[in-house]
Amino acid sequence: MKKGFTLVELLIVLAVIAALMAVATPMALNAVKTARASQVAQNLQNIMTAVENYVNVEQELPTSTNTFIDTLVSKGYLSSKPASYTINAPANWPSNGQAKVTVLYERQDVSVEDVQKQNPNVTSSGNRPAMEATVVKWW
Repeated sequence: MKKGFTLVELLIVLAVIAALMAVATPMALNAVKTARASQVAQNLQNIMTAVENYVNVEQELPTSTNTFIDTLVSKGYLSSKPASYTINAPANWPSNGQAKVTVLYERQDVSVEDVQKQNPNVTSSGNRPAMEATVVKWW
């Protein structure tokens, strides 16, 4: 009696493996896409919360530069600097004491709709996820 597998048996095993890969690959890619959208939504929320805390404690508006996120990290409002986010805010307080602040995700590697599924407060700014809030001058 000969030992080993026949060619037909090996082809069947390969066909089963190929079928499993065809099913598993799209599911894995979808999981990565959902995880990225969740990460972007969470970062937008965390940065916006840090900006609101900064305004209430420091009693000043954030500067609309990429380096302002470094300021939030250095003053302890954020634990680390997430990449590819910018903050837009007016240079001075409007006369009504309410300023609109926008946090924008710069990259286009995630769709706005996917991020909105994770956090309905996310808006769109030029096909990029963003989050807006109105900060109030209370002092």
